[in-house]
Amino acid sequence: MKPHRRKVAIRYLDERIRENPPHYASEGAAGLDLRAAIAAPLILASGASELVPTGIAIHLADPGLAAMILPRSGLGHKQGLVLGNLVGLIDSDYQGEIFVSVWNRGQQPVVIEPLMRIAQLVVVPVVQVEWDEVDAFSPSHRGADGFGSTGSQ
Repeated sequence: MKPHRRKVAIRYLDERIRENPPHYASEGAAGLDLRAAIAAPLILASGASELVPTGIAIHLADPGLAAMILPRSGLGHKQGLVLGNLVGLIDSDYQGEIFVSVWNRGQQPVVIEPLMRIAQLVVVPVVQVEWDEVDAFSPSHRGADGFGSTGSQ
């Protein structure tokens, strides 16, 4: 079964990215890799963060969509390179360049090479809500029980 596809407008702000645009690496992939559109290697010291351009701008246009920037699991686990804001959110009406906040949480410096895959972009559905003010909620099994209330097993 093929996944559902939608058209999203993209502008290439760096010609090097046009040559290798964000794409799905496999039929079942959820994320499109984002690359570092930098001119020279960037050395990120332990604990340091930097805003890295991706060389693209997108316009989702549909308020029923948003894009999330997520870390690449291998970079986070092996090198300590994660997102400085943990998850990035791109609203449907944003049209500017996508930047990735990278953070080296590891003990050793991390080198980000030009055009290195540094994060992934996942497009997700959005439901906007309207508030319905109430004096009380209908009872539920969990109620207001919070942190750890469902157990660890």
